[in-house]
Amino acid sequence: MPSNKRIFIIGGGLSGLTLAYLLSTSKYSVTILEASRRLGGRIQTKRGKLETPLELGATWFSDIHQNLLALLDELGINRFFQFSKGISLFQTKSFEPAQSFYVPESESPSYRIAGGTQNIIKTLLKKLDDVEIHLNASVSQVKDLGSEILIETKDGKKWSADKVVLCMPPHLVGVKISFLPDLPKDICQLLPTVHTWMAGSVKFVLEYEKAFWRENGYSGMLYSHVGIVTEMYDHTNVEESKFGFTGFLNSGISSYSQGVRKELVLKQLASLLGNQILNFIAYDDKVWTDEYISGGPQIIQRPHQNNGHPLLQESYMNGKLYFSGTETATQFEGYMEGAIISAINVAEKIKSIV
Repeated sequence: MPSNKRIFIIGGGLSGLTLAYLLSTSKYSVTILEASRRLGGRIQTKRGKLETPLELGATWFSDIHQNLLALLDELGINRFFQFSKGISLFQTKSFEPAQSFYVPESESPSYRIAGGTQNIIKTLLKKLDDVEIHLNASVSQVKDLGSEILIETKDGKKWSADKVVLCMPPHLVGVKISFLPDLPKDICQLLPTVHTWMAGSVKFVLEYEKAFWRENGYSGMLYSHVGIVTEMYDHTNVEESKFGFTGFLNSGISSYSQGVRKELVLKQLASLLGNQILNFIAYDDKVWTDEYISGGPQIIQRPHQNNGHPLLQESYMNGKLYFSGTETATQFEGYMEGAIISAINVAEKIKSIV
């Protein structure tokens, strides 16, 4: 049974839900406040017109991601190999034909989650019967009252908590939330410099009635230095009954309209895989710059900058405030594995104290 110890988790992505799952099996009263209208954070699986699970967010993992694999096994979620059999393509110059290459299927395979990555979010949610979840709850202020923390959202609602865990990109914390009293100067200076993984990325998906590329001997894997599509992969489901592609677009075209992006994607892919590419069922893409991942320009000079920083491992407000999320992980930061590692670490800290 939950105790009167109130743990508030700010952010309902993979880290937040995993943390809630780890804590809900113990003696705590857990509440999740999520700013957007959905759970999952940078995991976002959309269903095509033919119900193909299409990934606009986090997708792949491998055997080195042991904590993610363990969680999937514990939750009874299946995984399967990313398809790579056949001819793959690499465009190096706009005036030369694409180069062909083959990927040996035995070399460090990547996995995908059966049913779509959102399946892990849905399954975790089913385990959280005793967890209170509020969507559209954007936290604006966190105030230390001494014996407890007062949380206030943009719409004026207030909650009292014994401990608060910020499961959101540190940069976003610095932009969106005010603290009373102010957090120490060193952590305040750090927050704007922590790279938010996927911020500014553009991901696209295409759905088809059949995997014509497989029939033509192609893997669906593409890398390009010259086109709008920079990476692409076969996105057939585990049952091999739903078909499509997913991949990344050049982030420099984020200001283009979706219609223009779609036109340029189809033009590039038709030149590489033939006009069958034009017989798609659905197209979608997502520019990862919305208010739930980015609070504006970041002071970033390198990938993963200040991810896992020692200051993000500390507690604040006299041991009542913690940071979690994939950017805070000391290993595999930016990946789903990092999100889970951070949740495990914070759960252990809270259980050792509360």
